[in-house]
Amino acid sequence: MPLSEAEFFEAGMSLPPEVRKHVALRLLESVDSDETFDHASEFWLRTEAAAAFDALKSDPSRAVPSGDVRERLESKWAARP
Repeated sequence: MPLSEAEFFEAGMSLPPEVRKHVALRLLESVDSDETFDHASEFWLRTEAAAAFDALKSDPSRAVPSGDVRERLESKWAARP
C-alpha cells in the first residue's frame, strides 16, 4: 500500500539531514528537469535581467556599490529565523 503524503513526509523527516537533502534533490530532479531550468533562466536573462541592465545603463546613478549589497545580504541572512 502506498504512503500518503503526510506519511511520506514523516518518514522523510526521520532521516538524517544529509540523506534528506540528497532525497529532496533527487525528488526535485524527477519533476523539474534541467531543460526546464535552462528555459526559465534563459527567459529571466532575456526579460528581467536585460531590463535591469538597460535601466542601469540609462541611469548610472541607480548603481549600488557591491559593499552595500553585501551588507544588505549579510543583514538579511543574520535576521533569518
